[in-house]
Amino acid sequence: MNIIVLGAGMMGRAIAFDLDKFSNFDKITVVDKDKNSLKSAEQFLKNRKVSFDILDVKKKNDVKKEFQRYDVVISAIPYYFNYDLTKVAIETKTHFLDLGGNNNIVDKQRSLFKQAKENHVTVIPDCGLAPGMTSVIARDIVDFLDAVEFIKIRVGGLPLNPMPPFYYQIVFSPNGLINEYVEDALVLDHGKIVAKKSMTEIEKIKFPYPFGNMEAFLTSGGTSTMPYTFKNKVVYLDYKTIRYPGHCSMFKPLIDVGLASEKPVEINGIKIIPRELFVDMLVEKLPVKGKDVVLVKLFGRGFKNGIKIDLEYSIIDYYDEKNSLTSMMRTTGYPVSINAQLIEKGLISDYGVFGNEEIIPTEMFFEELKKRKIILDKKIR
Repeated sequence: MNIIVLGAGMMGRAIAFDLDKFSNFDKITVVDKDKNSLKSAEQFLKNRKVSFDILDVKKKNDVKKEFQRYDVVISAIPYYFNYDLTKVAIETKTHFLDLGGNNNIVDKQRSLFKQAKENHVTVIPDCGLAPGMTSVIARDIVDFLDAVEFIKIRVGGLPLNPMPPFYYQIVFSPNGLINEYVEDALVLDHGKIVAKKSMTEIEKIKFPYPFGNMEAFLTSGGTSTMPYTFKNKVVYLDYKTIRYPGHCSMFKPLIDVGLASEKPVEINGIKIIPRELFVDMLVEKLPVKGKDVVLVKLFGRGFKNGIKIDLEYSIIDYYDEKNSLTSMMRTTGYPVSINAQLIEKGLISDYGVFGNEEIIPTEMFFEELKKRKIILDKKIR
């Protein structure tokens, strides 16, 4: 089987790195419209069995011809391309996975279930860290308990050495970050799917030294399809992003005054889009390099054999010094690569459009994480 990765950025490189190291694909190709990005990716992945090529995903005919040459596609480009790419993948009978990032796009992809099934295509959106890895962990909670009172998902990608003003560094697309902060968070609450404002309901969450007390607050996208999948199985489910203390109170006012707006404003006769300016400012002012860490906690509570059970799953994953891979690259890129390899091995064989929690075999997935030294600690109380 052959696989193509769309996007030669940080996540695309991590995916290709993992595919080369662990998969049995006959051909691995990374494509991008930017020659400089491809050249940089090629240097990063030197001495690995990965091919590189130019492709502009806005050119549908070129995309269609390219997809016809491959069995599996992984999209590591901005979420707003994924619906149209999914339609092409279904047409060319190519399995499609992506890193997602937007509930509305995933809903549109889900509407293609019938076409995907008829064409024997497997489509899995939102296959990164959260949603993605955390969705599989949530499934493990549901499978373990007879009745689930709540699942609380807490995730953060953070600098190891935080600096003011926001104690944050850019570990993935700043547009994606803003999206998480401005769009509503979907919460499952007693059978109802409720939209809540992001950057609200701040709570404290504790991790071992050197992190200590961190903060977590509601953000969009992290629950993905889970509120629908678990509607009749889980009483309450939510997702919050972890940050160093004080981040929310400093960042939220910038959102509130409209800096994330995509509505053009005119200043001295010149029209600008505040969000574009905001993104440029973040890229210019915030660190983009430096060692990072990913913190994950999932809390579950429910009953098993009539006994009340508390579950806690934890991951603390650090920058990979040997391979120069950020933790965000590892924890976002590796899960989607693992999913693609499960398809390649025939361990995922259902056709249609699925959330990770619906189709990924949990124990196999956890074993693959362990091979990559992403350690999931599970406590039962």
